[in-house]
Amino acid sequence: MGVPSVAILDYGSGNLRSAERALRRTGADVEVTSDHRAALEADGLVVPGVGAFAACMEGLLAVGGDRIIDTRLAGGRPVLGICVGMQILFERGVEHGVEAKGVGEWPGAVERLDADVLPHMGWNTVRVPAGSELFAGLDADTRFYFVHSYAVRRWELVSELPGGQPKVTTAHHGEEFVAAVENGPLWATQFHPEKSGDAGAHILRNWVRTL
Repeated sequence: MGVPSVAILDYGSGNLRSAERALRRTGADVEVTSDHRAALEADGLVVPGVGAFAACMEGLLAVGGDRIIDTRLAGGRPVLGICVGMQILFERGVEHGVEAKGVGEWPGAVERLDADVLPHMGWNTVRVPAGSELFAGLDADTRFYFVHSYAVRRWELVSELPGGQPKVTTAHHGEEFVAAVENGPLWATQFHPEKSGDAGAHILRNWVRTL
C-alpha cells in the first residue's frame, strides 16, 4: 500500500499548520490547499475551523468547500471535521442570537453551552460508544483538549443511514454535548486532536489508517 494523501482545506479559518504537522507525524502525505481538484482527489480531507460559526461558513462557501464536502461524501470518500470544522457540518449555528446556516450533513444546531465557566478550555474525558474506530486502543479515562463555548447539545439524527447508525461520542461541561461523530465516511471531533498530545496523535493515526 502507498502512503495515504491528506488535504487540509484552507478556507481562511483553522489551525492549519499545527494540524499539518500533526498529520505529517502519522506518515501521511499532507497538503494544505483550497484547490478543488486536490481536495477532491486526496485520500482524506480535513476540515479545520476556529472562531465563529458564521465566519467559518462564509469562508467555506467562498472556496466552494460545501460542494467539495458533498462531492466527497457522495463518493464515500473520507472527511474529518475538527472543532468549528465539525460544527459547520450541522444544519445551523446560533451565536449571540444570530442564526447561520451550516453545511447540513447532520440535523441539529450548534448553541452556547449551559455552563458556569466558558469557554470550555482544557482537558476533558469523553464517553465513547461501543465499536468506535476513531477511539480504538485508547483508555476510557483518556483526556482530549477542548477550546469552545458552543457545541451540539443534542444529537438529532435517529434513522439508519448507509454505513450504519452513527457512533456519537459525548463529553460533559455543564451539560452533555457531542464531542465526536463517526458516520460512514464523515467523522468529526469537537476537541482538537492536533493539540491533544499522544491521545490526539492516536486519534489521527486511527483516522489515517482508514484511508
